[in-house]
Amino acid sequence: MNDNQIKENEDFYYNEQGYKVFTEKYHLKRGYCCKSGCKHCPYGYDKKTDTFKKQIKK
Repeated sequence: MNDNQIKENEDFYYNEQGYKVFTEKYHLKRGYCCKSGCKHCPYGYDKKTDTFKKQIKK
């Protein structure tokens, strides 16, 4: 198995509407914020204000 493959229930899950939702773990593994307003964004990005609400702990 390729280490770059994403794993269901670890890196993402499907919501009630059938959309793929990425987890906080996946976002941290990716290493940057895409500024899409993701549900589990660990970087604290707020799409409405285009700002970061919190600092990431390293």
